[in-house]
Amino acid sequence: MTVDTKDRLIDAATAVLKTQGYSGTSARTVAKEAGVNSALVFYHFGGVDQLLLAALDRSSAERMARHSATVADVRTLEELAEAATRIYRDDLDGGHITLFSELVAAAVAKPELREPLSQRAEPWLEFIEATLERVIGGTALARLTPPRDLANAAITFYLGVNLFTVLDTDRSRTDSVFAMARRIAPRAKLLTMRLPSRRRTAGGPR
Repeated sequence: MTVDTKDRLIDAATAVLKTQGYSGTSARTVAKEAGVNSALVFYHFGGVDQLLLAALDRSSAERMARHSATVADVRTLEELAEAATRIYRDDLDGGHITLFSELVAAAVAKPELREPLSQRAEPWLEFIEATLERVIGGTALARLTPPRDLANAAITFYLGVNLFTVLDTDRSRTDSVFAMARRIAPRAKLLTMRLPSRRRTAGGPR
């Protein structure tokens, strides 16, 4: 019964945060959505923010498993651009971008949320960096734009694009960004050729 109640509260918190935003998410609104007493929010999670972080954790775990499969066979920039488009659309439609963005926005006024959210962003940075390293590692492109720097840029874009979708209601502008990436990818092949490793030759300069 306890596990079922916790799951119902996480489901409810996810739904309320997606539809009403952080400002509209309270123990009362979550409990009403879940059909339980609001005291159970504090009993099971200690507070609303802890419940919302639990909802983000569950969503992140589901997305990480799904997206790991999406990029598993990606080896080229063209494939990476296609995978990034699918991931963005999937996260937008599934509401994960909204969950993360709402909590990050809340952290502006609630500094205590910053560290927990930073910790939860790190696995995604590592995921993006590892994927980029597999695709462009050892190339001129990686020297120009190191995978870690690109991962930071991707997370920044990920957060910003959710705000922009408020204005871009038909997604045409955002879709054009991904379309541009798909057009550029095939033209960047020279930058993704593996560079020869630097080895010292006998008697050569040290």
